[in-house]
Amino acid sequence: MIESGKSVVVVTGAAGGIGAAIAAGLAEDAKVLSLWDRDPRIHGVARDIGESAPGTECAAEVVDVTDPARIGAAFDRIAADHGPVDVLVHAAGVMEPGSALDISPDAWERCLAVNTTGAMHVTQRAARDMAAVGRGSIVVVSSNAANTPRIAMAAYGAAKAATTAFTRSLALEVAPRGVRVNLVSPGSTDTAMLRGLYADGDEPLDAPARTSLLDGDPGAYRLGIPLRRIASPADIAAAVRFLVSDGARHITMHDLRVDGGATLDM
Repeated sequence: MIESGKSVVVVTGAAGGIGAAIAAGLAEDAKVLSLWDRDPRIHGVARDIGESAPGTECAAEVVDVTDPARIGAAFDRIAADHGPVDVLVHAAGVMEPGSALDISPDAWERCLAVNTTGAMHVTQRAARDMAAVGRGSIVVVSSNAANTPRIAMAAYGAAKAATTAFTRSLALEVAPRGVRVNLVSPGSTDTAMLRGLYADGDEPLDAPARTSLLDGDPGAYRLGIPLRRIASPADIAAAVRFLVSDGARHITMHDLRVDGGATLDM
């Protein structure tokens, strides 16, 4: 559980989108905030967050979550400099869209390597360290696609479903040692990943794309969003911040859906 001004916090996938919003949302509560991403832009994110939260030591690590050696070395450096990690939020992920009939073996492997195996590498190491000291909180960012089939998202949905199942099993095993492990599963969130499904990821969603997301698409067997809005990264960050807080001290193995009702919470 995060203790204001005392906790050592790691956020993966923090170079942009949901991960960057989570990092910004946790900055004021952390003593040390270590931001990981394979994208070198992580250095700029860490600098900006550090300037906005001067009481927090914010640093960047270029880490590929598919590389166990780099992950281990990053955890070792944090432990040597600051002690064990108190909070891990794993938000690293990639989208590999494509039909289940046509997706290539390479795209399938990339999707599972980052979204599933990467999550296993990072959370397994963090959970071991936390279990050794008898405390800690882990949140994994999954997706509502883990539970609801989507056309042209077979690999992504499969990877997130596997990640969700692994995370729950991990949570069960470390709960008796004082470690909480939870999931946050976003739906459509206004990030480059979502915008890339409709156009250039750097361009805002146009009106037809927004209408399709809000109203749904019967041809794709997709419901709309009952709350009539697309999530912002800050919405996901707020859910994460709750789950790592003392207010959630009796919550573990939970999957918190943050999708405006798009999957009817099923």
